Amino acid sequence: MDNLEEDLTCSVCYSLFSDPRVLPCSHTFCKTCLDNLVQVSTNYSIWRPLRMPIKCPNCRSVMELPPTGIDALPTNVSLRAIIEKYQRDSEPRPPSCQEHHRQPLNMYCIQDRELICGLCLTVGQHQGHPIDDLQAAFIREKQTPSLLLARLSEHRWAQVCELGEQLEQERARCESLVRQDRQEVNQFFQTLEAVLARKRQACLEALDKAGAEVLQAYDPLIHRVKELQEEQLDLVSLGSSVEEEDSPLIFLEKLHLFRERMEEFIKTPLPSVTNLSITPRAAEYLQQQWASVTIGTVYLLLVLGDGPKVRLHCSAPGL
Repeated sequence: MDNLEEDLTCSVCYSLFSDPRVLPCSHTFCKTCLDNLVQVSTNYSIWRPLRMPIKCPNCRSVMELPPTGIDALPTNVSLRAIIEKYQRDSEPRPPSCQEHHRQPLNMYCIQDRELICGLCLTVGQHQGHPIDDLQAAFIREKQTPSLLLARLSEHRWAQVCELGEQLEQERARCESLVRQDRQEVNQFFQTLEAVLARKRQACLEALDKAGAEVLQAYDPLIHRVKELQEEQLDLVSLGSSVEEEDSPLIFLEKLHLFRERMEEFIKTPLPSVTNLSITPRAAEYLQQQWASVTIGTVYLLLVLGDGPKVRLHCSAPGL
């Protein structure tokens, strides 16, 4: 189409040919363009011959016009017909129906408010629907918006404004209630967290006390065992030194002392292993007592009963 439009364009005005006229040299130009060329030539000429010469804008050939001028030039009928057909084909066509190929959308369905084709109305999904001409419907409904707007009275506007104020007041009231509830929730759980923190601290303090009792029970025994270990190592070292003594008198003296220490060490009783029990155990107590606790009773619930108790479980015989 672009190449065709170029062929149908006048080389003087660069527009589609308008009333195309053919010069004797067979080149075609718009009648108006040729009139302008003649007018320019006449203005620059000091004499006016009976037959006005004209120079072709394309081939630059000089030729004489008929006595009647440009009007006497023949019209390029074929070119004019082609231009008219080209202009008709270039005009925007009405949209076609997507469901029925190439059928123009030339009817307006009032029920569905859309353009339809004839097949849509007779055999398609718009069968039996009321239709109208689009332009007629447009003209008929053109004043409808103004009529609808006229129904909006001052009283109606006041009602809408009052309703808006009431809704904003209710929203503010509800937002205030939500803020109050949020404060109550924060305060409640802060108190609960403080109670739980105190219960946790009390449990840990009870366990610290139980740990101190364990140390008090076992540390002296362990210390005594370490003393006996050191004493036995000293006796082993002393016995080795006695064996290495070469002087009979000194040997007998050292042996006497070594024998006394050895008999005393052997007679020394060993401490007994003390088995202690810690009750209640935290894991069992928490699962049995705290797992089913309610918020209302958490304030009253004891921490690990009355506190872990360290009790003597049994005593093993001396080693």
